[in-house]
Amino acid sequence: MHTATTTSEERQVQFDRRYLEMAQIWAKNSYCKRRQVGALLVKERMIISDGYNGTPSGFENECEDDNNCTKPYVLHAEANAITKVAKSGNSSDGATLYVTSSPCVECAKLIIQAGIKRVVYCDEYRNTDGIELLQRAGIPVERIEL
Repeated sequence: MHTATTTSEERQVQFDRRYLEMAQIWAKNSYCKRRQVGALLVKERMIISDGYNGTPSGFENECEDDNNCTKPYVLHAEANAITKVAKSGNSSDGATLYVTSSPCVECAKLIIQAGIKRVVYCDEYRNTDGIELLQRAGIPVERIEL
């Protein structure tokens, strides 16, 4: 009889892939046409917050202007997940952020300040300043292609 043993590292990779797949599904809630991004905040294997890119609450659900440029007040998925957890009274301290696109530098600042300990993403954003800032802050950043 053969019993498969899974190391905790292999198990973590399985969880990482599943949470990223869930973030991809969550991204479909975005009204943005140019790029739909989803994010999940996970702490102790529990999803404590979620977010997708879009306009602030109460605004129109159109992310692009007449020239197909993203409106300046559109929130990124990471910012939505972080502010949502703050509003809920929960803490993101020590959580892992799963996001479909690598964070920009503005979101990286929020991630650092929110106490998020790890970032996992699947798609590379054109600018890597956010990843570099997170690494400089000692936050592990991992890319998993789905």
